[in-house]
Amino acid sequence: MEKQLEAFFKYLKKQPPGFVYGKIMTKEEKLKQLQKKFTNCQKCPLAKQGRTQIVFGEGSANAKLMFIGEGPGREEDQQGKPFVGKAGKLLTKILQAMNLTRKDIYITNVVKCRPPNNRAPLPNESEICKNLILFREIDIIKPKIICTLGASATQALLGNDIKISKKRGLFFKYKDIEVMPTFHPAYLLRNPEAKKLVWEDMKKILKKLKN
Repeated sequence: MEKQLEAFFKYLKKQPPGFVYGKIMTKEEKLKQLQKKFTNCQKCPLAKQGRTQIVFGEGSANAKLMFIGEGPGREEDQQGKPFVGKAGKLLTKILQAMNLTRKDIYITNVVKCRPPNNRAPLPNESEICKNLILFREIDIIKPKIICTLGASATQALLGNDIKISKKRGLFFKYKDIEVMPTFHPAYLLRNPEAKKLVWEDMKKILKKLKN
C-alpha cells in the first residue's frame, strides 16, 4: 500500500498547475495543457536555431478532418499560427472549395519550430517533435481522416519508405485513422498543374467524411 501511495503522489507532483484529480477534461483543455507544457520547449536543435516562437496547431478540437504539414515558415514563425503564408492562403482556398473553413478542421505541423531557411525538418527533429506533441494532438482530437501535406508529414506518420509522388491520392491507416497523403500547398505554388491532382484527393476525402 505504501508503494502505491508513493507512486500516486509522484503522479500528482508531475501534473501541471490547476490539475484536479478525477476531473474529465475537454479536448480543448487537453490541447491547451499540451501547448502550455511545451511553450518554451528546448528538446530538439530547432529550439536554438533562430525560432521566434513555437507554432502550435489551430482549429477545432472536435475536427473530423486534420491536416498535417511539414513545419512553420517565416510568416508562421512571426505570427505564431500555422499556414498563414502564401501556402496557407492557398490551403484556405482549397478548404473553401470543400465548403469548409479553418474552424471546421484542425491544422498543425510535424515540427512546431521554423527550420532555418525553411528547409525540411531533419529526421531527429521530426522524431522528437512528433513524439512529444504531434502524436498527442492526434490522440486528443481523434479525427476520422488525416490529410498529410507533403513528404515530411507523410513519412512522419507512415514511414520513411513512403514516396509522396507514388502514394498521394491513396488511403492508408495510422492506428484506426484514415490517412490521405497529398502534395503540400507550397508545391502547388511552384507546380500549378498539380492542383487538379490535389482536388481529386480532396474529393475522395469529402466522400469518405460523408460515409
